[in-house]
Amino acid sequence: QVQLVESGGGLVQAGGSLRLSCAASGRAFSRYAMAWFRQAPGNEREFVSGIDWSGTVIHYADSAKARFTISRDNAKNTVYLHMNSLKPEDTAEYYCAARSFIVQVTTSEYNYWGQGTRVTVSS
Repeated sequence: QVQLVESGGGLVQAGGSLRLSCAASGRAFSRYAMAWFRQAPGNEREFVSGIDWSGTVIHYADSAKARFTISRDNAKNTVYLHMNSLKPEDTAEYYCAARSFIVQVTTSEYNYWGQGTRVTVSS
């Protein structure tokens, strides 16, 4: 079992930055691929970025490329999402998710989810 707790969301102006954190408890964090998804009101949950268990394979959605950076610290059981140049369309609930080893981009592939952290970007 893995428990995930996100933090770092908030209200920011367009062009600003935020860093989201996801702290994991439970065993074998280093064996899990970690991902960030987001869900805006009325929309389906969508993949934002993922990092594999080793930290060497990283994927970004097109909307996140060049603006967001995912990283992990296995010693702290934490994964981060650094978000720069934020846009109003980035407004959503951001969720952290975990699955074994390899990043996948669909929600159904993930076994564990956090409760979400809200990001609001004002124009």
